Amino acid sequence: MKKAVKWLLAALLAAAVALQFFNPALTNPPVLPGADMMARNAPPAQMAALLHNACYDCHSYTTKWPWYSHLAPVSWFLASHVNQARAAMNFSEWPHDDPYKAGKRWAKISHRVADGSMPLASYTWIHPASRLTGDQRKQLSDWAAKMAEKLQ
Repeated sequence: MKKAVKWLLAALLAAAVALQFFNPALTNPPVLPGADMMARNAPPAQMAALLHNACYDCHSYTTKWPWYSHLAPVSWFLASHVNQARAAMNFSEWPHDDPYKAGKRWAKISHRVADGSMPLASYTWIHPASRLTGDQRKQLSDWAAKMAEKLQ
Protein backbone atom coordinates (compact mmCIF):
# COMPACT_ATOMS: atom_id res chain seq x y z
CA MET A 1 0.00 0.00 0.00
CA LYS A 2 2.78 2.44 0.94
CA LYS A 3 4.57 1.69 -2.32
CA ALA A 4 1.42 2.43 -4.36
CA VAL A 5 0.96 5.77 -2.59
CA LYS A 6 4.59 6.70 -3.26
CA TRP A 7 4.21 5.83 -6.95
CA LEU A 8 0.96 7.82 -7.15
CA LEU A 9 2.60 10.87 -5.53
CA ALA A 10 5.60 10.56 -7.84
CA ALA A 11 3.32 10.36 -10.87
CA LEU A 12 1.35 13.41 -9.71
CA LEU A 13 4.55 15.35 -9.15
CA ALA A 14 5.86 14.37 -12.59
CA ALA A 15 2.55 15.44 -14.17
CA ALA A 16 2.68 18.80 -12.33
CA VAL A 17 6.23 19.40 -13.58
CA ALA A 18 5.28 18.39 -17.13
CA LEU A 19 2.35 20.85 -17.11
CA GLN A 20 4.78 23.71 -16.56
CA PHE A 21 6.04 23.27 -20.13
CA PHE A 22 2.58 24.10 -21.50
CA ASN A 23 1.97 27.55 -20.03
CA PRO A 24 0.19 30.13 -22.20
CA ALA A 25 1.83 33.40 -23.14
CA LEU A 26 1.18 36.05 -20.50
CA THR A 27 1.36 39.13 -22.66
CA ASN A 28 1.03 42.86 -22.27
CA PRO A 29 0.91 44.24 -25.80
CA PRO A 30 2.28 47.75 -26.16
CA VAL A 31 -0.18 50.55 -25.56
CA LEU A 32 -0.21 52.86 -28.56
CA PRO A 33 0.48 56.51 -27.71
CA GLY A 34 -2.78 58.26 -26.89
CA ALA A 35 -4.85 55.06 -27.10
CA ASP A 36 -5.30 54.45 -23.37
CA MET A 37 -8.43 55.85 -21.77
CA MET A 38 -6.31 57.90 -19.36
CA ALA A 39 -4.33 59.48 -22.23
CA ARG A 40 -7.00 62.00 -23.21
CA ASN A 41 -9.74 63.44 -21.04
CA ALA A 42 -8.45 61.65 -17.97
CA PRO A 43 -11.03 61.18 -15.24
CA PRO A 44 -10.72 62.93 -11.88
CA ALA A 45 -7.88 61.54 -9.77
CA GLN A 46 -10.21 59.65 -7.43
CA MET A 47 -12.01 57.91 -10.33
CA ALA A 48 -8.70 57.17 -12.06
CA ALA A 49 -7.40 55.51 -8.88
CA LEU A 50 -10.56 53.39 -8.56
CA LEU A 51 -10.35 52.32 -12.20
CA HIS A 52 -6.66 51.44 -11.91
CA ASN A 53 -7.16 49.46 -8.69
CA ALA A 54 -10.35 47.63 -9.65
CA CYS A 55 -10.28 47.33 -13.44
CA TYR A 56 -6.96 47.86 -15.18
CA ASP A 57 -5.31 44.56 -14.24
CA CYS A 58 -7.75 42.61 -16.40
CA HIS A 59 -9.15 45.25 -18.74
CA SER A 60 -5.95 46.80 -20.12
CA TYR A 61 -2.52 45.98 -21.50
CA THR A 62 -0.91 46.90 -18.17
CA THR A 63 -1.69 43.63 -16.40
CA LYS A 64 0.54 42.84 -13.44
CA TRP A 65 1.14 39.11 -13.72
CA PRO A 66 1.74 37.72 -10.20
CA TRP A 67 4.18 34.90 -9.50
CA TYR A 68 1.44 32.27 -9.40
CA SER A 69 0.32 33.22 -12.92
CA HIS A 70 3.37 31.33 -14.18
CA LEU A 71 2.26 28.02 -12.64
CA ALA A 72 0.06 25.66 -14.64
CA PRO A 73 -2.87 25.11 -14.44
CA VAL A 74 -3.44 28.52 -12.75
CA SER A 75 -1.69 30.19 -15.69
CA TRP A 76 -4.29 28.80 -18.10
CA PHE A 77 -7.17 30.18 -16.05
CA LEU A 78 -5.60 33.63 -15.60
CA ALA A 79 -4.52 34.03 -19.22
CA SER A 80 -7.96 33.02 -20.45
CA HIS A 81 -9.66 35.31 -17.96
CA VAL A 82 -7.53 38.34 -18.88
CA ASN A 83 -7.92 37.69 -22.62
CA GLN A 84 -11.71 37.48 -22.24
CA ALA A 85 -11.76 40.66 -20.13
CA ARG A 86 -9.67 42.55 -22.68
CA ALA A 87 -11.96 41.37 -25.48
CA ALA A 88 -15.03 42.55 -23.59
CA MET A 89 -13.66 45.97 -22.64
CA ASN A 90 -10.12 47.28 -22.93
CA PHE A 91 -9.00 50.61 -21.45
CA SER A 92 -5.82 50.39 -23.55
CA GLU A 93 -7.87 50.55 -26.75
CA TRP A 94 -10.29 53.31 -25.85
CA PRO A 95 -12.47 54.68 -28.69
CA HIS A 96 -11.45 58.34 -28.26
CA ASP A 97 -12.67 59.20 -31.77
CA ASP A 98 -16.09 57.57 -31.31
CA PRO A 99 -18.02 59.30 -28.49
CA TYR A 100 -21.04 57.04 -28.94
CA LYS A 101 -18.96 53.87 -28.51
CA ALA A 102 -17.11 55.38 -25.54
CA GLY A 103 -20.46 56.32 -24.01
CA LYS A 104 -21.70 52.75 -24.40
CA ARG A 105 -18.57 51.51 -22.61
CA TRP A 106 -19.13 53.93 -19.74
CA ALA A 107 -22.75 52.80 -19.48
CA LYS A 108 -21.62 49.17 -19.36
CA ILE A 109 -19.06 50.00 -16.68
CA SER A 110 -21.70 51.85 -14.66
CA HIS A 111 -24.13 48.91 -14.78
CA ARG A 112 -21.52 46.26 -13.99
CA VAL A 113 -20.08 48.20 -11.05
CA ALA A 114 -23.54 49.08 -9.70
CA ASP A 115 -24.86 45.52 -9.84
CA GLY A 116 -21.70 44.17 -8.19
CA SER A 117 -20.67 41.92 -11.06
CA MET A 118 -17.43 43.89 -11.45
CA PRO A 119 -14.82 43.62 -10.20
CA LEU A 120 -15.15 39.86 -9.97
CA ALA A 121 -15.27 38.38 -6.49
CA SER A 122 -12.59 35.84 -7.46
CA TYR A 123 -10.27 38.76 -8.30
CA THR A 124 -11.01 40.87 -5.23
CA TRP A 125 -10.48 37.86 -2.99
CA ILE A 126 -6.85 37.65 -4.07
CA HIS A 127 -6.34 41.40 -4.68
CA PRO A 128 -7.79 43.29 -1.69
CA ALA A 129 -6.81 46.70 -3.14
CA SER A 130 -9.38 46.13 -5.90
CA ARG A 131 -12.30 45.81 -3.48
CA LEU A 132 -14.77 48.65 -3.75
CA THR A 133 -16.68 49.86 -0.72
CA GLY A 134 -20.36 50.62 -1.16
CA ASP A 135 -19.57 54.33 -1.40
CA GLN A 136 -16.76 53.79 -3.92
CA ARG A 137 -19.00 51.52 -5.99
CA LYS A 138 -21.74 54.17 -6.05
CA GLN A 139 -19.30 56.99 -6.86
CA LEU A 140 -17.71 55.10 -9.73
CA SER A 141 -21.05 53.89 -11.09
CA ASP A 142 -22.62 57.36 -10.91
CA TRP A 143 -19.60 59.00 -12.50
CA ALA A 144 -19.49 56.44 -15.32
CA ALA A 145 -23.23 56.92 -15.90
CA LYS A 146 -22.70 60.69 -16.19
CA MET A 147 -19.88 60.12 -18.67
CA ALA A 148 -22.15 57.82 -20.69
CA GLU A 149 -24.94 60.44 -20.80
CA LYS A 150 -22.47 63.15 -21.76
CA LEU A 151 -21.03 61.13 -24.65
CA GLN A 152 -24.22 59.60 -26.01
